[in-house]
Amino acid sequence: MTLVIGVDSSTQSTKALVVVAETGRVVGEGRQPHPDGTEVDPRAWQVACDRAIAEARAGVSEPIAAIAVAGQQHGMVTVDADGEPVRPALLWNDTRSAAETEQFVAKHGADRLAELTGSVPVPSFTVTKLAWLAEHEPAAADRVDRVMLPHDWVSWALAEPGTEPATDRGDASGTGYFSPRTGEWLPDLLSEAFGGRTPRLPRLLGPAEVTGRTADGVLVAAGTGDNMGAALALNAGPGDVVVSLGTSGTVFAVTEEGTADPTGFVAGFCDATGRYLPLVCTLNAARVLTTTAALLGTDLAGLDELALRAEPGSGGLVFVPYLDGERTPNLPDASGTLTGIRRGNLTPENLARSAVEGMLCGLADGLAELRRVGVQARRVLLIGGAARSAAVQAVASGLFDAPVEVPEPAEYVALGAARQAAWALSGAAEPAEWSMRAEAIGRSEGGARCAPPTRRLSPRSTAT
Repeated sequence: MTLVIGVDSSTQSTKALVVVAETGRVVGEGRQPHPDGTEVDPRAWQVACDRAIAEARAGVSEPIAAIAVAGQQHGMVTVDADGEPVRPALLWNDTRSAAETEQFVAKHGADRLAELTGSVPVPSFTVTKLAWLAEHEPAAADRVDRVMLPHDWVSWALAEPGTEPATDRGDASGTGYFSPRTGEWLPDLLSEAFGGRTPRLPRLLGPAEVTGRTADGVLVAAGTGDNMGAALALNAGPGDVVVSLGTSGTVFAVTEEGTADPTGFVAGFCDATGRYLPLVCTLNAARVLTTTAALLGTDLAGLDELALRAEPGSGGLVFVPYLDGERTPNLPDASGTLTGIRRGNLTPENLARSAVEGMLCGLADGLAELRRVGVQARRVLLIGGAARSAAVQAVASGLFDAPVEVPEPAEYVALGAARQAAWALSGAAEPAEWSMRAEAIGRSEGGARCAPPTRRLSPRSTAT
């Protein structure tokens, strides 16, 4: 039996799984929290990773052969010539670079940026955060020797001293200075955004290539972004659309050809296998439900019960849950709204259901955008913590216009990282086949009907 470790370094925590390389069976788990906020000292991720791995390995006597990290995308990690962080890392959900994003897109043009990078940058992207750093903290920007992504940093910290930082094309495709078409960095675009500075970038690795080894000889695989890791764990292929309900909400599909959407709704990412991962991301997903539950004085189980007692359509209540601004559509300063309120429909049940419907309608819009750029949706795979909600499943079954399946609960990002580690260890042309069970949801006869996106923008956001 060969054991590998998969690490999910997410926004809120690090999850580590010890997995049997041949079968995908999980034999150890660990979890450690991350500091709250949209900027974090990346050394906190290193500490959390070490502790989560130690927890996962407790009681596991066999040696570990390989490890890989899948991390939150887009974050900006800057280090100096000594390898020390220049400033706290800016996370994907930090939108302070909104003004710089607007200027960057206006200067280069959405069409050209989509053609070059596969995407039109939004404030989540690393390139816009670097533009913000150059503008607002020029002394710190002058000290930057290297720029990395969160998963790059954690992989680098795991590897023995002297290892050169590395990344994969999946995570690199979310920076805004990488070409999915050619598989190469675009350093001129980076330098222009960063005020003429030319920081070093990680080595670009293929899907099954190796970053290096830990000090005790464990192979460190390339790693990837979190959405790419989830797709790898699910063995998603053409025709599969994954709807992930975590801190953010994402809708993505694996395709053989890349996309370049000048509207900016669809990000033209790469996946972790050499293919592509067109993706739509919303800032507001599971936390919409936890916030609404707290407002109603209950927990998620209680919110579920309330929502299931309401009729589809929530009695006319429409909840636009842009509680933290929004990424898609690109409305960083937007606010949430609740409309359609009448004396007879403002009930806890309708409010609970409107939160579920509002969250999922944003993702249904995302699926519509994927279809617009040519993605075929044979089935929808619903994953993430909120996917376990009975109310979420009931609404989703009538909303996505495709069969919906809910895979068995698992830490899919960490599991995908483990599968990549096993792949790199094997040296095979393709990753090992791991079984994955999914339960089909019966198609609902009735369900939420989403208003057109333009009608669901908040009044503040329509002026943006």
